Amino acid sequence: MKKKASVKGKTKKNVRNTTLPKRQTRARTTGREFVDRVLSLFSQNKGAILNYRQVSQNVGARTTPEKQLVTRILETLMEEGLLREIEKGRYTYNGSNQPSFIGSFERRRSGFNIFIPEDGSAEVLIAERNSLYAMQGDKVRVQLFARRKGHTREGEVVEIIERKKETFVGRLQVRGDFAFLLTDDRELSNDILLPQGTFEGAKNDDKVVVKITEWPLMGKNPIGKMVRNLGPSGNNNTEMHAILAEFDLPDSYPQEVEDFAQQISPEIPQEEYKQREDFRSVLTLTIDPDTAKDFDDALSWRPLEEGRYEVGVHIADVSYFVPQGGIIDKEAYSRATSIYLVDRTIPMLPECLCNDLCSLKPNEERLAYSCIFVLDAEAKVLESRIVRTIIESNRRYTYEEAQRVIDTQEGDNVEAILSLHHLAQQLRKKRFAAGAINFQTQEVAFSLDEEGRPIDVVQKEHGTANELIEEFMLLANRTVAERFGRVTGGQKDKTKTFIYRVHDEPNADKLLVMQDFIVRFGYNAKLLAGKTDVRKGITKIIEQSIGRPEESLIQMITVRSMAKAEYGTDNIGHYGLAFPYYTHFTSPIRRYPDLMVHRMITHYFSGGASLPQEEYEGYAQHCSNQEQVAAKAERESIKYKQVEYMSARLGKVFDGVVSHVTERGLYVELNHSHCEGLLSIRSLDDDYYEYDEKNFMLVGRRYGRRFTLGDPIRVRAVRTDLDRRQLTFELAE
Repeated sequence: MKKKASVKGKTKKNVRNTTLPKRQTRARTTGREFVDRVLSLFSQNKGAILNYRQVSQNVGARTTPEKQLVTRILETLMEEGLLREIEKGRYTYNGSNQPSFIGSFERRRSGFNIFIPEDGSAEVLIAERNSLYAMQGDKVRVQLFARRKGHTREGEVVEIIERKKETFVGRLQVRGDFAFLLTDDRELSNDILLPQGTFEGAKNDDKVVVKITEWPLMGKNPIGKMVRNLGPSGNNNTEMHAILAEFDLPDSYPQEVEDFAQQISPEIPQEEYKQREDFRSVLTLTIDPDTAKDFDDALSWRPLEEGRYEVGVHIADVSYFVPQGGIIDKEAYSRATSIYLVDRTIPMLPECLCNDLCSLKPNEERLAYSCIFVLDAEAKVLESRIVRTIIESNRRYTYEEAQRVIDTQEGDNVEAILSLHHLAQQLRKKRFAAGAINFQTQEVAFSLDEEGRPIDVVQKEHGTANELIEEFMLLANRTVAERFGRVTGGQKDKTKTFIYRVHDEPNADKLLVMQDFIVRFGYNAKLLAGKTDVRKGITKIIEQSIGRPEESLIQMITVRSMAKAEYGTDNIGHYGLAFPYYTHFTSPIRRYPDLMVHRMITHYFSGGASLPQEEYEGYAQHCSNQEQVAAKAERESIKYKQVEYMSARLGKVFDGVVSHVTERGLYVELNHSHCEGLLSIRSLDDDYYEYDEKNFMLVGRRYGRRFTLGDPIRVRAVRTDLDRRQLTFELAE
């Protein structure tokens, strides 16, 4: 639970001016800063009547020009209806009779921030001077201003009810007996001041975690204290820990939980052998990435009569080792997912479980939850059942090893692997025929030296061996969801509470944006018209883009047009997969929802009543949130390594493609490494360029040269910022 922080309006007596440490000279205050200060003074002292001298004193106007500026600001705010002149030269706040709302604050780099009311009413514009230093995601109370003709609804933050974030990560800059934190967070523009005695033991340029303790009303900088020293900036371990800390994610497992897990017996009791189907004599294989240590799925295969096959999808039975409500379960639920940074995994479970007791290692008896299928040669499912089993994997394959067997038709277990490959391709063909979207997302892989520095970055290979595993996992997930979600004609009662993996239809507005986008590359916008054929249209566009310069851009805009998949108890189906029923059953070692699904299956198979829907909806929402946070951390670790890779290649020229166009300039994605950086509009000195938002381009005013999305471009890497994970290019011609 996040700690509540009340930052309410202060009385006149409480208003304080922040005094910088003696070594720092007073900086020249801008006109905008004085506007902020004057408005904040009145809004935080509602009911007070102040004259020009009192206002000048409280906002720090000392010189004659500054005092004259305050007079003009008072007149302007009165004209705009924000202040009321009680009598000549005496003013009071004029917003107190307007309604107030509670909602979420959304920060914008432009300074024109957005307030989203909880009641669903229209968004409210919040100028930076009226933000009360609210940060992204803060729960705030906003009071509306008297609406001005022809203007968007505006307001001011009058109370910060709950901070979304209280701690920040950054580089410490020591200045004698005080210090500043230069934050990595792009949402916080102001550095944090650390007074004397609040950063003991830390050195200049250390990466540290700082908690904000105070944000003075008239102060430019929030005040904080160091809560953790991560180590020297630039060190690989430090930087990976910094990314985790930025998202409030753990970087290690609590020792008491590890100690408890170490005490779990590896012995399988005899009663488990009696209660489970025995698959130890059936050929069973695992196929995983080369670096994998936790094997949570395996496939068994055996031929049957009349050209049929039995395929078992066996999933590690984590629920046997992790009872609900125990010390391990509580920690696993808190994490909800394993986190995969470039150079390390932060596991959901203690390592002795995920890499040993639960892992389906070769030549080891293991407990599993299994979906057993009987299929014909065309992969039609003739029979299926969900059972608890005991298995023993015969062989561990990497994806590369399995791919070689598929390609050469040579090696161990050829018949089984080729049969599984054939069945998987049939399943895949049927899935796309039913309307599933064939996303072709590009992922990068890094080669790292002993100190964790990237020496190469390449695109990950995704072959038919990967598809083999994918299709059988999809089949198992779909089958489990159908078993507990489908209501047959003979059933009068409603389905029982269950956890589904759901994916809503894309938003109509986002599809319109995608239409505008693809037309500029020559694609047919009619492919996205209508309702039933949109999925097939998207797949056709993706297929047509393969091998073209804009391929990665088409993939990007397609993914952005989609709703986010999430967990929930209300089954709305999975749009992207074209499955009316879908869940996550196949990865309980690394995903908590899968572990919940295993427990729910056991509960219902034992005759249990429907579980409380509202309670499990809360669990599902928590897991969805944690999944999104983990994904952000994973993306930031990739960005860091990409920028670190490029920092050793400054001055070199690279081929790329324009991936995004803004008023700031062109974002360019390099062809080989997929590193993305900014080519600033200021660096384009051959003309004065203007931003054409409607057509996604920059246009030279004098010579008409254009830069637009998808354009091939050659750039030179000129600057990197590892703290902000940013890369800067210039045009190379």
